[in-house]
Amino acid sequence: MEEREILEKVKSGDISIESALRELKTKPFKDIDFAKIDLQRKLRTGAGEVIYGSGKTPNQIIKIIDTMLENGQKNILITRLSKESAEKIKDSFELKYFEDAKVAIFGEFMKASGLGKIVVATGGTSDIPVAEEAALTAEFLGNEVIRLYDVGVAGLHRLLAHIDELTDASVVIAIAGMEGALASVIGGLVEAPVIAVPTSVGYGASLNGVAALLSMLNSCASGVSVVNIDNGFGAGFLANRINHMEEKK
Repeated sequence: MEEREILEKVKSGDISIESALRELKTKPFKDIDFAKIDLQRKLRTGAGEVIYGSGKTPNQIIKIIDTMLENGQKNILITRLSKESAEKIKDSFELKYFEDAKVAIFGEFMKASGLGKIVVATGGTSDIPVAEEAALTAEFLGNEVIRLYDVGVAGLHRLLAHIDELTDASVVIAIAGMEGALASVIGGLVEAPVIAVPTSVGYGASLNGVAALLSMLNSCASGVSVVNIDNGFGAGFLANRINHMEEKK
């Protein structure tokens, strides 16, 4: 049972307080030998546990999904999942697989309920796989996402043609490789917080994304924060948090 269901049953008198306490005490995590599944993450943080697919076998992921379902997590996001692993998991579960992003989803996308819209912008077409990981993560968590792809600084007019979408956004995710200048440019145009994602796209001196990372960290534009190289998931998750913040009294 989910925590809310347990509390509802206490309220209705279907179970005792002692039974509810016992149920809650056994729920912090489930040990399945090769993994310890965090069953209370949604209660603590607002979002359930996400499966990082890289390095896990299909059978391990199947067992993790089984455990999550048994304990009430109905919608599951899997990141960095290969197409081959996804095909094997599909023998056991109905997954939606997005090959570009290497993202799979069991269940449904949550209904969009954020304060505004999240814009995901890329410097080039080669950045789209990382952008799709960010966009799908944000959409899965219940946000409306606008995609602006291939609007890098090599043709600044392409970005400026979308100034209305950028200025209306509640969060902007700026994704770029090479020298990573896109984040600084967007940061100087918008009021919303900008989450910069350096990618490993670029020639030799880009150092697999290190050049873009350092450029974004040294941005002269205020309001720009940076996640790790190619970390679309981290950017999408953080954008979701920002887009669901409410004033605390």
